[in-house]
Amino acid sequence: MNEKTVTARRGRPPKIARDQPDTRESLIRCGTAVLTEQGFSASGIDGILKQVGVPKGSFYYYFPSKEAFGQEIIAYYGRYFIRKLDRWLLDETLPPLDRLRALVSDLGRGMARYDFKRGCLVGNLGQEINVLPVGYRRQLSDILQQWQQRVACCLRLARDAGQLPAGTDCEGLAEFFWIGWEGAVMRARLEASARPLQRFADGFFAGLPRLAPAGISNSVTI
Repeated sequence: MNEKTVTARRGRPPKIARDQPDTRESLIRCGTAVLTEQGFSASGIDGILKQVGVPKGSFYYYFPSKEAFGQEIIAYYGRYFIRKLDRWLLDETLPPLDRLRALVSDLGRGMARYDFKRGCLVGNLGQEINVLPVGYRRQLSDILQQWQQRVACCLRLARDAGQLPAGTDCEGLAEFFWIGWEGAVMRARLEASARPLQRFADGFFAGLPRLAPAGISNSVTI
């Protein structure tokens, strides 16, 4: 290989790399895993590129900046989590409150699978919000609202099914759920244990007996 050839390739990907959506997707997936463990500020592009096997000079063929890369990761995570919520909360084989219990159990198992090293990407970035690009605040807030709306919908279904009385504030309960759950996730990472998740779940569902008809179980196991 002559000097001219080496110079032309140094720091640049083959032209076909620009048209490889799989590589771009791999960078986003890897970035998601890294950010759920390390957050935005501590995450370096170099480590992500190395894991995916992409030359450093190739990054800007796929994303115009680290900020844009972060926005793509947030959007990707938001879509992933919406699919998870819908899988459990729209499961018509279960009564509505059991769907929410099943979701909580699944989320707990997901944290345990990674030894509680990975948290919620949205929650992680929310803790860094003052040092993040301005546009991230709205993006993260919008995703949380989407999650909250889905839990509120499930609670309304529970109300319609007679598991909760007519006057139940489903929107308020859904907001309370996510505020509490995000705090429990942070504590679970700190303790490397499911105990905070279990404590929150027990407290949330135990708050429903006065709303639910007698005989409805509010227990959940993580």
